Amino acid sequence: MKFDPDKHYQHLPVVVLVGRPNVGKSTLFNRLVHTRRVITDPTPGVTRDSVGMNTFIQGKPLRLIDTGGFKLEKAAEDQDRTLDALVQARTRETLQQADRIILLLEAGVLTNEDEEFIEFLRPFQDRLLVAVNKTEGGRREQDAWNCLSYGFDRFFMISAEHGDHVADLEAAIIAGLDFSQVLESEEGTEQANKPIGIALLGKPNTGKSTLSNRLTASGASIVSDIPGTTRDVVEGEFRYKNRTFKILDTAGIRRKAKVWENIEYYSVNRAIKAIDQADLVLLVIDAQDGLSDQDKKIAALAHDQGRGIIMVLNKWDTMPQVKNSVQAVQDRIRFLFGKMEYAPIIPVSAKNGTGVDKLLDTALRLYSQLIRHIDTSLLNRALEGWLQEYPPPIGPQTRFKIKYALQVSDKPVKFVFFVSRPHAVSAAYVSYLRNKIRQDLGFSQIPVTIELRSSGKAVRHPKE
Repeated sequence: MKFDPDKHYQHLPVVVLVGRPNVGKSTLFNRLVHTRRVITDPTPGVTRDSVGMNTFIQGKPLRLIDTGGFKLEKAAEDQDRTLDALVQARTRETLQQADRIILLLEAGVLTNEDEEFIEFLRPFQDRLLVAVNKTEGGRREQDAWNCLSYGFDRFFMISAEHGDHVADLEAAIIAGLDFSQVLESEEGTEQANKPIGIALLGKPNTGKSTLSNRLTASGASIVSDIPGTTRDVVEGEFRYKNRTFKILDTAGIRRKAKVWENIEYYSVNRAIKAIDQADLVLLVIDAQDGLSDQDKKIAALAHDQGRGIIMVLNKWDTMPQVKNSVQAVQDRIRFLFGKMEYAPIIPVSAKNGTGVDKLLDTALRLYSQLIRHIDTSLLNRALEGWLQEYPPPIGPQTRFKIKYALQVSDKPVKFVFFVSRPHAVSAAYVSYLRNKIRQDLGFSQIPVTIELRSSGKAVRHPKE
Protein backbone atom coordinates (compact mmCIF):
# COMPACT_ATOMS: atom_id res chain seq x y z
CA MET A 1 0.00 0.00 0.00
CA LYS A 2 1.49 3.33 -1.04
CA PHE A 3 1.33 6.73 0.60
CA ASP A 4 -1.83 8.49 -0.49
CA PRO A 5 -0.93 12.00 -1.73
CA ASP A 6 -4.53 13.14 -1.19
CA LYS A 7 -4.15 12.63 2.54
CA HIS A 8 -1.93 14.54 4.91
CA TYR A 9 -0.26 12.77 7.82
CA GLN A 10 1.26 14.32 10.92
CA HIS A 11 3.39 12.86 13.74
CA LEU A 12 4.53 9.87 11.70
CA PRO A 13 7.03 7.47 13.30
CA VAL A 14 10.50 8.00 11.81
CA VAL A 15 12.54 5.02 10.60
CA VAL A 16 16.18 5.67 9.62
CA LEU A 17 18.53 3.51 7.53
CA VAL A 18 22.23 3.79 8.47
CA GLY A 19 25.46 2.05 7.56
CA ARG A 20 28.79 2.55 5.88
CA PRO A 21 28.89 3.35 2.14
CA ASN A 22 27.92 0.74 -0.45
CA VAL A 23 26.19 -1.79 1.84
CA GLY A 24 22.88 -1.32 -0.01
CA LYS A 25 20.96 1.24 2.06
CA SER A 26 19.52 3.01 -0.97
CA THR A 27 18.52 -0.29 -2.57
CA LEU A 28 16.71 -1.28 0.63
CA PHE A 29 15.09 2.16 0.84
CA ASN A 30 13.74 1.82 -2.71
CA ARG A 31 12.39 -1.65 -1.96
CA LEU A 32 10.63 -0.53 1.22
CA VAL A 33 8.93 2.41 -0.53
CA HIS A 34 8.23 0.35 -3.67
CA THR A 35 9.73 2.90 -6.03
CA ARG A 36 13.14 3.98 -7.31
CA ARG A 37 13.27 7.07 -5.12
CA VAL A 38 16.99 7.13 -4.28
CA ILE A 39 19.92 6.85 -6.68
CA THR A 40 21.71 3.50 -6.48
CA ASP A 41 25.17 3.01 -7.96
CA PRO A 42 28.18 0.80 -7.12
CA THR A 43 30.25 3.91 -6.40
CA PRO A 44 30.63 4.28 -2.61
CA GLY A 45 29.16 7.43 -1.07
CA VAL A 46 26.53 8.17 -3.71
CA THR A 47 23.92 9.22 -1.13
CA ARG A 48 24.95 12.36 0.74
CA ASP A 49 21.81 14.07 1.99
CA SER A 50 19.34 12.32 4.24
CA VAL A 51 16.49 11.53 1.84
CA GLY A 52 13.05 10.97 3.37
CA MET A 53 9.70 9.79 2.07
CA ASN A 54 6.32 9.11 3.64
CA THR A 55 5.21 5.56 2.90
CA PHE A 56 3.31 2.55 4.20
CA ILE A 57 5.02 -0.56 5.55
CA GLN A 58 2.64 -3.46 6.06
CA GLY A 59 -0.26 -1.02 6.12
CA LYS A 60 1.24 1.36 8.67
CA PRO A 61 2.14 4.96 7.72
CA LEU A 62 5.63 6.13 8.62
CA ARG A 63 8.48 8.29 7.37
CA LEU A 64 11.51 6.41 6.03
CA ILE A 65 14.87 8.19 5.81
CA ASP A 66 17.96 7.02 3.93
CA THR A 67 21.15 8.57 5.32
CA GLY A 68 24.42 9.21 3.58
CA GLY A 69 27.09 6.54 3.71
CA PHE A 70 28.76 7.09 7.09
CA LYS A 71 32.55 7.10 6.74
CA LEU A 72 34.68 7.05 9.88
CA GLU A 73 37.92 6.78 7.90
CA LYS A 74 39.37 10.06 6.65
CA ALA A 75 39.40 10.60 2.91
CA ALA A 76 42.63 11.54 1.14
CA GLU A 77 41.30 14.65 -0.61
CA ASP A 78 40.38 17.79 1.34
CA GLN A 79 37.13 18.17 -0.61
CA ASP A 80 36.09 14.58 0.16
CA ARG A 81 36.95 15.03 3.84
CA THR A 82 34.74 18.12 3.96
CA LEU A 83 31.79 16.27 2.41
CA ASP A 84 32.31 13.23 4.66
CA ALA A 85 32.20 15.48 7.74
CA LEU A 86 28.98 17.08 6.52
CA VAL A 87 27.40 13.66 5.89
CA GLN A 88 28.42 12.46 9.37
CA ALA A 89 26.93 15.54 11.02
CA ARG A 90 23.70 15.12 9.09
CA THR A 91 23.46 11.44 9.99
CA ARG A 92 23.91 12.23 13.70
CA GLU A 93 21.14 14.82 13.53
CA THR A 94 18.83 12.35 11.77
CA LEU A 95 19.48 9.62 14.34
CA GLN A 96 18.33 11.90 17.15
CA GLN A 97 14.81 12.10 15.67
CA ALA A 98 14.53 8.39 14.84
CA ASP A 99 11.96 6.09 16.44
CA ARG A 100 13.55 3.05 14.79
CA ILE A 101 17.09 2.69 13.41
CA ILE A 102 18.05 -0.01 10.92
CA LEU A 103 21.79 -0.70 10.78
CA LEU A 104 22.59 -2.35 7.47
CA LEU A 105 25.70 -4.50 7.27
CA GLU A 106 27.09 -6.60 4.43
CA ALA A 107 27.52 -10.35 4.79
CA GLY A 108 31.13 -11.31 5.29
CA VAL A 109 33.90 -10.13 7.57
CA LEU A 110 32.94 -6.83 9.16
CA THR A 111 35.32 -3.96 8.52
CA ASN A 112 36.93 -1.74 11.15
CA GLU A 113 34.52 0.94 9.97
CA ASP A 114 31.55 -1.37 10.67
CA GLU A 115 32.88 -2.09 14.16
CA GLU A 116 33.37 1.60 14.95
CA PHE A 117 29.89 2.35 13.62
CA ILE A 118 28.40 -0.39 15.84
CA GLU A 119 30.03 1.22 18.87
CA PHE A 120 28.80 4.63 17.76
CA LEU A 121 25.22 3.28 17.76
CA ARG A 122 25.36 1.75 21.26
CA PRO A 123 23.45 4.70 22.82
CA PHE A 124 20.60 3.95 20.39
CA GLN A 125 20.46 0.23 21.23
CA ASP A 126 16.81 0.33 22.32
CA ARG A 127 15.77 1.61 18.87
CA LEU A 128 18.15 -0.50 16.79
CA LEU A 129 17.47 -3.29 14.31
CA VAL A 130 20.31 -4.99 12.44
CA ALA A 131 20.01 -6.37 8.91
CA VAL A 132 22.75 -8.23 7.04
CA ASN A 133 22.42 -7.60 3.32
CA LYS A 134 23.43 -9.53 0.19
CA THR A 135 22.50 -13.00 1.48
CA GLU A 136 20.18 -13.85 -1.44
CA GLY A 137 19.42 -17.53 -1.80
CA GLY A 138 21.33 -18.35 1.38
CA ARG A 139 24.57 -17.00 -0.07
CA ARG A 140 27.09 -16.01 2.61
CA GLU A 141 24.63 -16.71 5.44
CA GLN A 142 27.31 -18.66 7.29
CA ASP A 143 29.54 -15.58 7.26
CA ALA A 144 26.66 -13.44 8.53
CA TRP A 145 26.42 -15.31 11.83
CA ASN A 146 29.55 -13.60 13.11
CA CYS A 147 27.33 -10.58 13.82
CA LEU A 148 26.19 -12.35 16.99
CA SER A 149 29.62 -11.73 18.49
CA TYR A 150 28.80 -8.00 18.63
CA GLY A 151 26.03 -8.50 21.15
CA PHE A 152 22.97 -8.32 18.90
CA ASP A 153 20.10 -10.38 20.22
CA ARG A 154 18.61 -10.70 16.77
CA PHE A 155 19.40 -9.74 13.21
CA PHE A 156 17.86 -10.30 9.78
CA MET A 157 19.55 -11.86 6.79
CA ILE A 158 18.10 -10.14 3.74
CA SER A 159 18.65 -9.30 0.11
CA ALA A 160 17.62 -5.72 -0.57
CA GLU A 161 18.05 -6.28 -4.30
CA HIS A 162 16.01 -9.50 -4.55
CA GLY A 163 13.66 -9.04 -1.59
CA ASP A 164 14.66 -12.15 0.38
CA HIS A 165 13.29 -11.95 3.97
CA VAL A 166 12.53 -8.24 3.64
CA ALA A 167 8.96 -8.94 4.80
CA ASP A 168 10.34 -10.24 8.11
CA LEU A 169 12.35 -7.06 8.50
CA GLU A 170 9.25 -4.97 7.73
CA ALA A 171 7.29 -6.75 10.46
CA ALA A 172 10.07 -6.01 12.94
CA ILE A 173 10.21 -2.36 11.87
CA ILE A 174 6.58 -1.65 12.71
CA ALA A 175 6.46 -3.86 15.83
CA GLY A 176 6.41 -1.63 18.88
CA LEU A 177 6.19 1.68 17.01
CA ASP A 178 3.61 4.09 18.40
CA PHE A 179 1.05 4.93 15.70
CA SER A 180 -1.47 6.40 18.15
CA GLN A 181 -0.21 9.95 17.57
CA VAL A 182 -0.53 9.77 13.78
CA LEU A 183 -3.08 12.29 12.53
CA GLU A 184 -4.73 11.60 9.20
CA SER A 185 -6.87 14.20 7.50
CA GLU A 186 -8.60 14.06 4.14
CA GLU A 187 -7.25 16.79 1.94
CA GLY A 188 -9.96 16.20 -0.66
CA THR A 189 -9.52 16.77 -4.34
CA GLU A 190 -9.78 20.57 -4.27
CA GLN A 191 -6.52 21.99 -5.58
CA ALA A 192 -6.72 24.89 -3.15
CA ASN A 193 -6.35 22.52 -0.18
CA LYS A 194 -3.45 20.43 -1.44
CA PRO A 195 0.17 21.09 -0.51
CA ILE A 196 1.85 23.33 -3.07
CA GLY A 197 4.72 21.48 -4.71
CA ILE A 198 7.88 23.53 -5.33
CA ALA A 199 10.96 22.29 -7.21
CA LEU A 200 14.22 24.18 -6.73
CA LEU A 201 16.19 24.00 -9.96
CA GLY A 202 19.25 25.70 -11.34
CA LYS A 203 22.94 25.29 -11.99
CA PRO A 204 25.21 23.83 -9.28
CA ASN A 205 26.24 26.08 -6.40
CA THR A 206 23.60 28.77 -6.89
CA GLY A 207 22.27 28.32 -3.34
CA LYS A 208 19.35 25.93 -3.85
CA SER A 209 20.09 23.92 -0.72
CA THR A 210 20.60 27.07 1.35
CA LEU A 211 17.22 28.34 0.17
CA SER A 212 15.61 24.95 0.88
CA ASN A 213 16.98 24.95 4.41
CA ARG A 214 15.84 28.55 4.91
CA LEU A 215 12.28 27.74 3.79
CA THR A 216 11.97 24.56 5.84
CA ALA A 217 13.83 26.01 8.85
CA SER A 218 15.99 22.89 8.84
CA GLY A 219 19.32 21.54 7.72
CA ALA A 220 17.81 18.80 5.58
CA SER A 221 19.99 19.65 2.57
CA ILE A 222 23.75 19.56 3.02
CA VAL A 223 25.25 22.95 2.14
CA SER A 224 28.83 23.41 0.96
CA ASP A 225 30.75 25.45 -1.58
CA ILE A 226 31.55 22.28 -3.52
CA PRO A 227 29.44 22.18 -6.72
CA GLY A 228 27.36 19.02 -7.07
CA THR A 229 27.04 18.32 -3.33
CA THR A 230 23.32 17.53 -3.68
CA ARG A 231 22.64 14.35 -5.68
CA ASP A 232 19.25 12.98 -4.68
CA VAL A 233 16.08 15.05 -4.58
CA VAL A 234 15.72 16.18 -0.95
CA GLU A 235 12.13 16.72 0.19
CA GLY A 236 10.82 18.94 2.95
CA GLU A 237 7.65 20.70 4.06
CA PHE A 238 6.85 24.08 5.55
CA ARG A 239 3.84 26.32 6.13
CA TYR A 240 3.37 29.92 5.11
CA LYS A 241 0.18 31.95 5.54
CA ASN A 242 -1.81 28.83 6.45
CA ARG A 243 -0.68 26.96 3.34
CA THR A 244 1.47 23.84 3.26
CA PHE A 245 4.36 23.75 0.79
CA LYS A 246 6.22 20.62 -0.26
CA ILE A 247 9.69 21.49 -1.46
CA LEU A 248 12.03 19.43 -3.67
CA ASP A 249 15.69 20.44 -3.54
CA THR A 250 17.32 19.03 -6.66
CA ALA A 251 20.82 18.44 -7.94
CA GLY A 252 22.26 21.31 -9.95
CA ILE A 253 21.82 20.75 -13.68
CA ARG A 254 25.04 21.26 -15.59
CA ARG A 255 25.66 21.50 -19.30
CA LYS A 256 25.49 18.08 -20.99
CA ALA A 257 29.21 18.12 -21.79
CA LYS A 258 29.98 18.27 -18.06
CA VAL A 259 27.64 15.44 -17.03
CA TRP A 260 30.16 12.63 -17.11
CA GLU A 261 29.52 10.59 -13.98
CA ASN A 262 26.75 7.95 -13.96
CA ILE A 263 25.75 9.36 -10.59
CA GLU A 264 25.40 12.88 -11.94
CA TYR A 265 23.45 11.59 -14.94
CA TYR A 266 20.88 10.08 -12.57
CA SER A 267 20.89 13.24 -10.44
CA VAL A 268 20.09 15.41 -13.44
CA ASN A 269 17.29 13.08 -14.52
CA ARG A 270 15.84 13.16 -10.99
CA ALA A 271 15.95 16.95 -11.07
CA ILE A 272 14.10 17.02 -14.39
CA LYS A 273 11.50 14.55 -13.10
CA ALA A 274 10.98 16.77 -10.06
CA ILE A 275 9.26 19.20 -12.43
CA ASP A 276 6.57 16.54 -12.96
CA GLN A 277 5.91 16.44 -9.21
CA ALA A 278 5.89 20.20 -8.74
CA ASP A 279 3.32 22.93 -9.27
CA LEU A 280 5.90 25.69 -9.23
CA VAL A 281 9.54 25.83 -10.25
CA LEU A 282 11.91 28.20 -8.49
CA LEU A 283 14.76 28.70 -10.95
CA VAL A 284 17.63 29.75 -8.68
CA ILE A 285 20.11 32.02 -10.45
CA ASP A 286 23.36 33.36 -9.01
CA ALA A 287 22.80 37.12 -9.12
CA GLN A 288 26.47 37.73 -9.88
CA ASP A 289 26.60 35.29 -12.79
CA GLY A 290 23.22 36.24 -14.26
CA LEU A 291 21.07 34.17 -16.61
CA SER A 292 22.86 31.39 -18.50
CA ASP A 293 21.91 29.25 -21.47
CA GLN A 294 21.48 26.36 -19.06
CA ASP A 295 18.99 28.40 -17.03
CA LYS A 296 17.03 29.01 -20.22
CA LYS A 297 16.85 25.28 -20.92
CA ILE A 298 15.64 24.55 -17.40
CA ALA A 299 12.99 27.26 -17.65
CA ALA A 300 11.92 25.94 -21.05
CA LEU A 301 11.37 22.47 -19.54
CA ALA A 302 9.14 23.90 -16.82
CA HIS A 303 7.39 26.17 -19.32
CA ASP A 304 6.59 23.28 -21.66
CA GLN A 305 4.97 21.38 -18.79
CA GLY A 306 2.86 24.36 -17.78
CA ARG A 307 4.45 24.89 -14.38
CA GLY A 308 4.51 28.25 -12.67
CA ILE A 309 8.05 29.64 -12.85
CA ILE A 310 9.76 32.19 -10.60
CA MET A 311 13.29 33.32 -11.40
CA VAL A 312 15.04 33.67 -8.05
CA LEU A 313 18.06 36.00 -8.10
CA ASN A 314 19.93 34.53 -5.16
CA LYS A 315 22.95 36.03 -3.36
CA TRP A 316 21.51 39.49 -3.94
CA ASP A 317 23.27 40.63 -0.75
CA THR A 318 26.59 40.31 -2.63
CA MET A 319 25.50 42.74 -5.37
CA PRO A 320 26.31 46.49 -5.33
CA GLN A 321 23.42 48.26 -3.62
CA VAL A 322 22.81 51.02 -6.15
CA LYS A 323 19.60 52.71 -7.20
CA ASN A 324 17.44 50.82 -9.70
CA SER A 325 19.83 47.82 -9.69
CA VAL A 326 16.94 45.35 -9.37
CA GLN A 327 15.11 46.89 -12.33
CA ALA A 328 18.29 46.88 -14.41
CA VAL A 329 18.91 43.18 -13.83
CA GLN A 330 15.25 42.34 -14.46
CA ASP A 331 15.30 44.30 -17.72
CA ARG A 332 18.42 42.48 -18.87
CA ILE A 333 16.88 39.07 -18.17
CA ARG A 334 13.71 40.08 -20.03
CA PHE A 335 15.84 41.15 -22.98
CA LEU A 336 17.84 37.90 -23.01
CA PHE A 337 14.82 35.66 -22.48
CA GLY A 338 11.77 37.32 -23.95
CA LYS A 339 9.84 34.05 -24.07
CA MET A 340 9.63 34.12 -20.26
CA GLU A 341 8.44 37.71 -20.01
CA TYR A 342 5.48 36.61 -17.89
CA ALA A 343 7.64 34.95 -15.19
CA PRO A 344 8.30 36.99 -12.02
CA ILE A 345 11.92 37.79 -11.11
CA ILE A 346 12.56 38.06 -7.36
CA PRO A 347 15.91 39.04 -5.75
CA VAL A 348 16.63 37.23 -2.49
CA SER A 349 19.38 36.27 -0.13
CA ALA A 350 18.85 32.68 0.97
CA LYS A 351 21.72 33.13 3.40
CA ASN A 352 20.17 35.97 5.43
CA GLY A 353 16.52 35.60 4.44
CA THR A 354 15.89 38.93 2.71
CA GLY A 355 13.28 38.76 -0.03
CA VAL A 356 12.00 35.32 1.01
CA ASP A 357 8.58 36.60 2.14
CA LYS A 358 8.10 38.35 -1.19
CA LEU A 359 9.14 35.14 -2.95
CA LEU A 360 6.53 33.10 -1.07
CA ASP A 361 3.81 35.71 -1.63
CA THR A 362 4.59 35.50 -5.34
CA ALA A 363 4.43 31.70 -5.19
CA LEU A 364 0.96 31.87 -3.62
CA ARG A 365 -0.18 34.28 -6.32
CA LEU A 366 1.09 32.03 -9.13
CA TYR A 367 -0.51 28.97 -7.57
CA SER A 368 -3.86 30.74 -7.40
CA GLN A 369 -3.56 31.37 -11.14
CA LEU A 370 -2.61 27.76 -11.85
CA ILE A 371 -5.76 26.43 -10.15
CA ARG A 372 -8.11 29.10 -11.54
CA HIS A 373 -10.87 27.71 -13.74
CA ILE A 374 -12.99 29.99 -15.90
CA ASP A 375 -16.67 29.20 -16.36
CA THR A 376 -17.46 28.44 -20.01
CA SER A 377 -20.20 31.08 -20.25
CA LEU A 378 -17.88 33.75 -18.83
CA LEU A 379 -15.10 32.72 -21.20
CA ASN A 380 -17.34 32.95 -24.26
CA ARG A 381 -18.71 36.35 -23.25
CA ALA A 382 -15.10 37.53 -23.06
CA LEU A 383 -14.39 35.89 -26.41
CA GLU A 384 -17.18 37.91 -28.06
CA GLY A 385 -15.46 41.10 -26.96
CA TRP A 386 -12.05 39.93 -28.16
CA LEU A 387 -13.43 39.09 -31.60
CA GLN A 388 -15.05 42.51 -31.86
CA GLU A 389 -11.85 44.23 -30.79
CA TYR A 390 -9.71 42.33 -33.31
CA PRO A 391 -11.93 40.56 -35.90
CA PRO A 392 -10.51 37.56 -37.78
CA PRO A 393 -9.32 38.25 -41.33
CA ILE A 394 -11.86 37.93 -44.16
CA GLY A 395 -9.64 36.91 -47.09
CA PRO A 396 -10.47 33.69 -48.96
CA GLN A 397 -7.35 31.90 -47.67
CA THR A 398 -7.17 33.46 -44.22
CA ARG A 399 -10.76 33.60 -43.04
CA PHE A 400 -11.94 31.52 -40.10
CA LYS A 401 -14.69 31.65 -37.51
CA ILE A 402 -14.19 30.93 -33.82
CA LYS A 403 -17.39 29.28 -32.64
CA TYR A 404 -16.73 28.93 -28.91
CA ALA A 405 -14.03 28.18 -26.34
CA LEU A 406 -13.62 26.35 -23.06
CA GLN A 407 -10.96 25.75 -20.45
CA VAL A 408 -10.15 22.04 -20.42
CA SER A 409 -7.59 21.89 -17.60
CA ASP A 410 -5.76 23.71 -14.86
CA LYS A 411 -2.27 22.86 -13.64
CA PRO A 412 -1.39 23.16 -16.56
CA VAL A 413 -3.79 25.82 -17.79
CA LYS A 414 -5.16 24.91 -21.21
CA PHE A 415 -7.90 26.41 -23.39
CA VAL A 416 -9.53 24.90 -26.48
CA PHE A 417 -10.98 27.09 -29.23
CA PHE A 418 -13.34 25.46 -31.72
CA VAL A 419 -12.66 26.99 -35.13
CA SER A 420 -14.13 26.52 -38.60
CA ARG A 421 -10.69 26.40 -40.30
CA PRO A 422 -7.94 25.85 -37.68
CA HIS A 423 -5.15 25.85 -40.28
CA ALA A 424 -6.06 29.40 -41.26
CA VAL A 425 -5.49 30.82 -37.78
CA SER A 426 -2.14 32.60 -37.73
CA ALA A 427 0.37 32.39 -34.89
CA ALA A 428 -0.11 36.11 -34.38
CA TYR A 429 -3.84 35.67 -33.78
CA VAL A 430 -3.19 32.83 -31.33
CA SER A 431 -0.78 35.13 -29.48
CA TYR A 432 -3.50 37.79 -29.40
CA LEU A 433 -5.95 35.33 -27.82
CA ARG A 434 -3.35 34.21 -25.31
CA ASN A 435 -2.55 37.78 -24.32
CA LYS A 436 -6.27 38.55 -23.85
CA ILE A 437 -6.63 35.46 -21.66
CA ARG A 438 -3.74 36.70 -19.54
CA GLN A 439 -4.91 40.28 -19.32
CA ASP A 440 -8.65 39.77 -18.87
CA LEU A 441 -8.98 36.42 -17.09
CA GLY A 442 -6.20 36.57 -14.49
CA PHE A 443 -3.48 34.30 -15.88
CA SER A 444 -0.83 37.01 -16.18
CA GLN A 445 2.19 35.18 -14.70
CA ILE A 446 1.90 31.54 -15.80
CA PRO A 447 2.18 29.50 -19.04
CA VAL A 448 -1.04 29.21 -21.05
CA THR A 449 -1.68 26.62 -23.76
CA ILE A 450 -4.14 27.17 -26.61
CA GLU A 451 -5.43 24.34 -28.78
CA LEU A 452 -7.51 24.80 -31.93
CA ARG A 453 -10.04 22.10 -32.80
CA SER A 454 -12.33 21.37 -35.69
CA SER A 455 -14.31 18.22 -36.52
CA GLY A 456 -12.45 16.16 -33.94
CA LYS A 457 -9.01 17.23 -35.21
CA ALA A 458 -6.69 19.38 -33.16
CA VAL A 459 -3.86 21.81 -33.74
CA ARG A 460 -1.93 22.49 -30.55
CA HIS A 461 -0.13 25.79 -30.10
CA PRO A 462 2.74 25.99 -27.64
CA LYS A 463 2.58 27.87 -24.38
CA GLU A 464 3.81 31.42 -24.19
